[in-house]
Amino acid sequence: MMSDFFTALADPGNTFLRLALAVGLASSIAFGVIGTYVVSRRISYLAGAVSHCVLGGIGAALWLETVCQVKWLDPLAGALIAALIATFIIGHFGHKKGQREETMIGATWAIGMALGIIFIDLTPGYFNLTSYLFGDILLVSNRDLLRILVLDVIILLFASGCYHQILAVCFDEEFARLRGIRVDFYYQALLGLTAVTVVLMVRVVGIVMVIAMLTLPAATAALFARRLFEMMLLAVFFAAMAIVIGLGISYQYSLSSGPVIILVAGLFYFLATACKTRQT
Repeated sequence: MMSDFFTALADPGNTFLRLALAVGLASSIAFGVIGTYVVSRRISYLAGAVSHCVLGGIGAALWLETVCQVKWLDPLAGALIAALIATFIIGHFGHKKGQREETMIGATWAIGMALGIIFIDLTPGYFNLTSYLFGDILLVSNRDLLRILVLDVIILLFASGCYHQILAVCFDEEFARLRGIRVDFYYQALLGLTAVTVVLMVRVVGIVMVIAMLTLPAATAALFARRLFEMMLLAVFFAAMAIVIGLGISYQYSLSSGPVIILVAGLFYFLATACKTRQT
């Protein structure tokens, strides 16, 4: 099965397939590193809220582009703006101001989705949102690859340069404050990187399932790793394997790539959980 996929990769006419694989492997770095922070800091619901708020930005961008003739604002730019606004609202008013963060997350999640649907209803014409909702890695472009590579560089610089500060923020926030670490700054920076990651990965697995790729590989890695950097490396590995295998299966059986990738990542997690449970 996978041999047919690798044979197709070697075909000079399948440039789109090689590009999809390159985007998938580049995405695994962002999924693994940011996913490790998301799982360790236990903000998976926050990442889910951000991913669904993206629909609000996409809908607003389509409405402004079509009705108000704002041609420079494409759906990806609208998605990024919406994601950053959502992370600021949740991080500033939910975390910093001492409000109930889960309530703020739920409200942001619902309002973002609702605004997206309303803007799309107000926009004349028909728009196929399937690629945004469920992703289609086979439709990515060289520009998408470049954006993800730039994101990978930023994430790796952040992870290496602020490793100890983020480690303290993720596992012992009060201790970090006592040590003089700017907890709010690093927390907001982490949320911002999570938002950018969500937006750029929408093209790979879609709004609905991007949260799964931010949590499943990292959660699988957490079963085996003892240190944060070990968890990052394993999470990148599991994300890459899920993408390669999922892409191969979807190509072989003409299935949607995003859902298959998620199923493979989920299978890794449940198999790893079963193995760890049996060992104990």
